[in-house]
Amino acid sequence: MSKSAYVTDLKDLQGECTANFVRLMRLLGDMEAGETREYELLGQGKRLGILCLELLERAPYTSIVRVSQRGVLDSLLETPRMRVHLYHDVRMAEVNDFQRQRHFDGRYRYPNARMHQPDEKLQLNRFLGEWLDHGLAHGHAIDIPELP
Repeated sequence: MSKSAYVTDLKDLQGECTANFVRLMRLLGDMEAGETREYELLGQGKRLGILCLELLERAPYTSIVRVSQRGVLDSLLETPRMRVHLYHDVRMAEVNDFQRQRHFDGRYRYPNARMHQPDEKLQLNRFLGEWLDHGLAHGHAIDIPELP
C-alpha cells in the first residue's frame, strides 16, 4: 500500500501566517528599522532565555524581522533564529529563513537531501507561532524605551 502524497493546506498555512502577523505586531509595537527589542522568557519560575526581535527593514507594505533567542544553552546548542517577512497589506507574516536555510517550498517529497518534512513550511510557521505565544504569555520586555 503506497502512502499518498502530502497536499499543502493553504487555509491552515494562511491562518498560521495571519496569527503570526498579529503576534509580531503586538511584540514589535512602534519599532523602527535597525531597532532591537528583547523579552526575558520565564517558565516555572526559571529564566529560559531572551527572545530577541530585530527589525531589519520597514517599508510601507513589508517589513523584515530577525527572531532569535539567547540563553543558558548557547555554548552547547546553535541559537535558534529565523527571518520573517511581514506583509502589511494582507496582514500575514511568513518564515523565509531558518538557521541559514532559505526559501521553503510548500511541500517536499520525503525523503529528500535536506531531510525537510513534507510540510516543513507549515511546521516552521507553527513553531514561530508557539515561540511568539510563549513570549507574549511569559516574556517580560527588558529594553522598552521610556516615555518622555
